[in-house]
Formats: sequence, C-alpha cells, structure tokens
Amino acid sequence: MEIKITKNPNPAPPLDETKLGFGVKFTDHMFIMDYTEGKGWYDARIVPYGDISLSPAATVFHYGLEIFEGMKAYRTPDGSVQLFRPWENIKRMNNSALRLTLPTLNEEDALQALTTFVRTDERFVPSAEGTSLYIRPFMFGCEPNLGLHKVKNVKFMIIASPSGSYYDEGIDPVSIMIETEDVRAVRGGTGYTKCGGNYAAANRAGEKAEQLGYTQVLWLDGVERKYIEEVGSMNVMFKINGKIVTPDLIGTVLPGVTRKSIIEMLSSEGYEIEERRISVEEVISALENGTLEEAWGCGTAAVVSPIGKLVYKGHEYVINGGKTGALTSHIYDELTGIQWGTKPDRFGWTLKI
Repeated sequence: MEIKITKNPNPAPPLDETKLGFGVKFTDHMFIMDYTEGKGWYDARIVPYGDISLSPAATVFHYGLEIFEGMKAYRTPDGSVQLFRPWENIKRMNNSALRLTLPTLNEEDALQALTTFVRTDERFVPSAEGTSLYIRPFMFGCEPNLGLHKVKNVKFMIIASPSGSYYDEGIDPVSIMIETEDVRAVRGGTGYTKCGGNYAAANRAGEKAEQLGYTQVLWLDGVERKYIEEVGSMNVMFKINGKIVTPDLIGTVLPGVTRKSIIEMLSSEGYEIEERRISVEEVISALENGTLEEAWGCGTAAVVSPIGKLVYKGHEYVINGGKTGALTSHIYDELTGIQWGTKPDRFGWTLKI
C-alpha cells in the first residue's frame, strides 16, 4: 500500500516527560484513509495533525457508527521503538467493524499504516519510566445521510498521544464500586466490540463512583445482575485458592489483548486458569473465608491495576489488606518488561518499528 506523507511544517516543541498526563497531548501527524462502497479503501496518507471537516449529517453523529482501538508504542533501553501484539488489535477492530457493518481492513495494510505512522512520529515516544506513546486507531461513518442503513463512506484514522500512567494510583491498589443499576452489555449486543457507545453509556455509573470516592465501576451481567463481567474499561481477574478466575467471553465482555496475554503467560508458568461465570456472591464468599487472595483489572491503558477494595450495596470489602499482591506485581513486572524491552520476549509478542 502506498502511503503519502506530508510533514508538519510547525513541529511541536520537545516533550516534558514529567507532565504528560494521559491522552491530552498529541503528536505532529495523523493517518487518514478513505473508503467508498464499490471502490474500497484508498488515499492512504499521513498529514499534519489538525481538525477535520465533516457534514453535520455525517452518520457518526446520529447513529454512533464508530469503532476504535487502543495500543501503545514503547521506547526500549537501546533507544528503539516497539509495538505490543498489534496484529491482535487489528483483528479485534475488524470484528468490531463486522458487528457495526463498517468495512474491514486488510490486516497487512493496517499494520503498515501503524508502523509507518509511528516511524513518522517516533520522536514522540517518551523514554521516562512508565511512559509510552498511546495510539488510537479509529473508524467512523462520514456519509451525509440521515437514513439508517449500512454506510457507504467511511474514514479510518490514527492519532497518538505521549502518555504517562492512566490512573493516578499507578500500580497502587484502586477502589472499585460494584454497579447494581446500570448495565454495560447483554448477549447479542455490542459488548464484545470496542465502539464508542459502550463507553458513553458507562459514563453515568463511572461518574457516580467517582463522586462517592471510588476509582472505577465493576459491571454485572445485564440479565440476572449477579455475574461479574468487566471493571470500568478493563477486564477483571481474581486469584481464588491459587487459581486464576476471569469472566468468560460470551459476547458481553471485550476480548482484551492484555487479558489474553496474562492468560497465556500464567498458563505457561503452571497456573490453573478458569474462564467462566463468576458471581458477586462467590467473590464475597471467597473474601470472607480468606480464599480470595488477589484481584486486578487489566487493559492496554493501565496494563494491570490491583483492586484493593470492593464496594457492594454500601458494604466495603478489603482485598489482600488493601495492598498490591505478589502475583499482581509479578504480572505487571513481566508484561511491562516485555513491552519496554527490559525482559526477553519469550512469546514473540513485540514488533520492532
């Protein structure tokens, strides 16, 4: 695929890596590619970062025809840059596209777009400990038509943001409120996709949790309101009586790349993994009888976030004395070691740029 590159004539000044935040600063460029039904994808280009023009009737504004991904580029000790399992994100984006009747991407072309874009803005990949370049590929319907149907005009774009830690707590334990009113997804819906509507609908519960002094929300299933699904914008895992238990992928849970990586890594280390339905009652019972040893959320943005406290119907339950568990720390150290290149990649997960 040919990618035309137009360099930004007004490059941003050097980064202050001590004041990055998350998702608030952006690189000099962005990738854009257009799609028209009957013509396919065309005009792949990297241009200076800036505003785009859309019709007020664009389908993305009215029917939420939008999907996205989240991934990172890491600066390794030798100064090179690498991605972490980018092909998994591309596959997941195509699965999201199929559910929302958006066009899929050629996987090789998508990977070329990612690598070319990151090379173009490589100077924005920070090197300070715990920092990375957060990459946001996204796709949306831009056809100016208020009719509800499969869109014929689409844009695929990539932007990136040099970022620090997603949560202020970093690797310190977070407090999680179990949501009992709102639900995130039901079977047959879009819960397994990465589309904006899933996150917009989660904001109300997230705001409520924040106002009550908690970091995130733990979602229950949308039918019985008893089975655990996700925690905020992350997958969730528990260590119960030596086994790793995580909700199974039944169409309501996002198939996280970090989740998959942790399962594969811990399986290789001899841990027994159970992907199954797990109820709030089971978790609380395990807390009360002392068999719940650790709990953590996992995802691209935060990597691993230990859960120190669960709040359910007004009752607070402390996990592992409110401290980061040994296994959670091990997972974080191993995964980030592979991602930042400080530990050998024994799984073949990284891609040098």
